[in-house]
Amino acid sequence: MRLTAETLTDSSPPQADQRADGVAVKAMRRVFAAWRLPAPEAARLAGVSERTWSRMKAESWSGRLGDDQRIRASALVGLYKALHLYFGDDLADRWPTLPNRGPLFGGATPARHMAEGGLPAILAARDHVDALRGGM
Repeated sequence: MRLTAETLTDSSPPQADQRADGVAVKAMRRVFAAWRLPAPEAARLAGVSERTWSRMKAESWSGRLGDDQRIRASALVGLYKALHLYFGDDLADRWPTLPNRGPLFGGATPARHMAEGGLPAILAARDHVDALRGGM
């Protein structure tokens, strides 16, 4: 098969994208519930408004995620999994809301640091935990 601009574009049907977005939102709901995040922080981590997050949480949202939001969902689920591989379940679920004096977080909770720093901070936190696990 010859690669062209047309063959490199995403040709998945809109229904498949919508199903994938639904799975991503469901995963974020579960992660944020496990972390016991307040709605404003969850919304910022998801990259949506609080109103949109409320609809997502209530399972009444039928929108589409943007690329940034999909990457956020993937990174947050990966972080959740890495935390559970590195720590016991209780600490893994509390870690995002515990103050962290590490140089990356500067005394803030990882959740707050990620919410304020957006996608780059989310990816940095994931890399940090992966490095702790010896994955880097």
